[in-house]
Amino acid sequence: MASTTKTKVVPAVIVGGGRVGRALEDMGNGGDLLVKRGDPVPLDFKGPILVCTRNDDLEAVLEATPRPRWNDLVFFQNGMLEPWFESKGLGDADQVLAYFAVSKLGEPPVDGKTDTNPEGLTASYGKWASVVAERLQAGGLTCKVLNKEPFQKQMLEKLIWISAFMLVGARHPGTTVGGVEKEYRSEVSSLIAELASAAAAEKGLVFEEAMEDRLCAYSRSVSHFPTAVKEFKWRNGWFYSLSEKAIAAGKPDPCPLHTAWLKELNVV
Repeated sequence: MASTTKTKVVPAVIVGGGRVGRALEDMGNGGDLLVKRGDPVPLDFKGPILVCTRNDDLEAVLEATPRPRWNDLVFFQNGMLEPWFESKGLGDADQVLAYFAVSKLGEPPVDGKTDTNPEGLTASYGKWASVVAERLQAGGLTCKVLNKEPFQKQMLEKLIWISAFMLVGARHPGTTVGGVEKEYRSEVSSLIAELASAAAAEKGLVFEEAMEDRLCAYSRSVSHFPTAVKEFKWRNGWFYSLSEKAIAAGKPDPCPLHTAWLKELNVV
């Protein structure tokens, strides 16, 4: 007989009432506080502050959060957040790599398990990492708790995935993520290799082998996703900044293919 007892989930402030925010609230026990983007975050609510807004709204979220609570912020955004964290003095902020999809408001999330990672890919890092993992697990999702370096590698892999697949897809209008994996595999492979090499050099990391296989497997699990180059500052923009930095120093562009394709699409 199925147990009806719900796992005890630590109450949280959830910022953003969109698909992910509502899904996280549904995983709780009713003790959460849902705050709309830009509304003030209370000082006296103990527990994590789960930030589920668009990247471009992060500035407003920070302004609405009392400074003593900044170290309770947990960021669910995709993309490269480190330069923004540094500019705000947030240092080693808590982050979640959400490899799950909520297709419509109120629908249950679908876990991004793949044929190369059947154990799931979602990961959390930081002070509230295990509390977030417990909430996701209560909602039927997988979540690993990682230390800084393994988390950073996974974050960069996800950044490489979104930057490479969206850019290749944008070169072939109307192509989905699955279409890129099936029909333009050689283009996306070249781009993944280039971006991985640049990221590894910049961060002084060595990625696990078979990255391309993992990223293509993830693409198959979300094959219906449309492609477009969006949120440039938070995604492809980080790789383009490495190119600009190298060229300004009289060095070769570490991402020549990436730069050429961004120019071809008039993104830069």
